[in-house]
Amino acid sequence: MSAPLTEKEFSKHLNTKFITATDPPLQFELTRVKGYLGGANEETGMERFSAFFYGPGDRLPQGIYPVEHEAMGAFELFLVPVGQSEGGYQYEAVFNYYKE
Repeated sequence: MSAPLTEKEFSKHLNTKFITATDPPLQFELTRVKGYLGGANEETGMERFSAFFYGPGDRLPQGIYPVEHEAMGAFELFLVPVGQSEGGYQYEAVFNYYKE
């Protein structure tokens, strides 16, 4: 069973490795977690945050990927490439959902 995909949970695992369950598997490092406050005209009771990952040199296209983490378990992320630096790419996964 996977851990809850919350800002608090991801923040516990900064600078750790996430592995895609692809062929071949790719390793990503969680580099940043950024929370967002709701605006005056936005729905209340929402969890809003982004998780940023740094990945290997070959850019993955935007899409849903099965991911595994030693502490968080297995789950899927919609990853979007948002930047390039030496040797790799930065990806963002955006979360926006009602808190329970």
